[in-house]
Amino acid sequence: MGGHPEGLPGPALPPAPPITCDEPGSFARSVFQDRHPVLVGRILDAVPYGPERRRAFAALLEESRSGTVAGLPREAPDRAAWEEWGEGRFGRPWAELPFLWSESYFYRRLLDPAGYLAPGAWHGVDLFAPFKDAELDGPGFAADLAALDELPGLAPDDREHVLLAAAVWGNQADLGFTMVAEAAAPEASGTFVADESVRLWSLLDGGTVVVVTDNSAREILADLALVDDLLASGRAREVDLLVKPRPYYVSDATTQDVLSCLRRMTAASGEAARTGGRLLAALREGRLTLTAHPFACAPLGYRDMPDDLRERFAAARLTVMKGDLNYRRLVDDRLWPPTVPFADVTTWFPGPVATLRTLKSDTVAGLAPETVARLDAGGTAWRTSGTHALIQVTVPG
Repeated sequence: MGGHPEGLPGPALPPAPPITCDEPGSFARSVFQDRHPVLVGRILDAVPYGPERRRAFAALLEESRSGTVAGLPREAPDRAAWEEWGEGRFGRPWAELPFLWSESYFYRRLLDPAGYLAPGAWHGVDLFAPFKDAELDGPGFAADLAALDELPGLAPDDREHVLLAAAVWGNQADLGFTMVAEAAAPEASGTFVADESVRLWSLLDGGTVVVVTDNSAREILADLALVDDLLASGRAREVDLLVKPRPYYVSDATTQDVLSCLRRMTAASGEAARTGGRLLAALREGRLTLTAHPFACAPLGYRDMPDDLRERFAAARLTVMKGDLNYRRLVDDRLWPPTVPFADVTTWFPGPVATLRTLKSDTVAGLAPETVARLDAGGTAWRTSGTHALIQVTVPG
């Protein structure tokens, strides 16, 4: 691919093929061949599905690892949407399709053997709930709640720095990622490969902020603490949290996950309880809203977003994209040369946008040449290890 995607005006871009799963040894291929079997095994260990549903999970695994893409059941409520999103892709081998599309569709297909969308006893039962609940009940979440007690004693600039860093590194709390990590989850002492935080703060001047969330539990706790400070300080007049309308990518936050986190906060003591109380008041007053847009679970980049979502982003003073998947959707999940300017890749976005991401997949843009040279010379999988992070900003001209 050369020029500008979709024929839209903008700077000429270097060739950048979409990431697929057909290259042996690639990260994308390992997700289907290694990560997904572990995930399904964990689901079946945690949830007492019966024999028929367990066989359906196994059949989906086999299809996605070596077969061709089947369509959704005729009675699926979202069949029409997926027929549009997947036009020309059904019946083709999974491995040759764009990784962004195939991985998203795999998570949609998991809902069928789980019975999540179909009438019956399992309707609406989150198949990932055991993992989310375990994190809420774990020592890490308790420590994060207790750490909020330190915030009132900090100077405003220091408090903002701490909260923004927590929102970035909270993205390490990705259950799908940590389930198959070869070692313990990395500490929040990793390296920033790009940091435009000063520019981000300059845009927070009292307007509406849209936060496109990523993970539940520890990450959404960090996000909520940041949102509370934005509202309390006047840096944001209103905040709209975009969440997923259904279970997705194991730990992605739904409305229920946000409410579960708020309940834990208000049931705690000290600053956690006070922060939770302020956020509940903001919800009741309309200064904080929750939006579960269907496109949040679409297998497409944000370039293909519907008009109502485009208008929402255009009206915001700043849109904050959290996490690896939102970054992939923002930059089309392509193998860009890592030094291609981030602004060139995202100049089409309808309003100012910032990304807070720990790197867990191959796509990246906007890095300095010396940074790339140093990382490549280190001999580690810096793009996918979750030990490096970035804050990047684009303000369309």
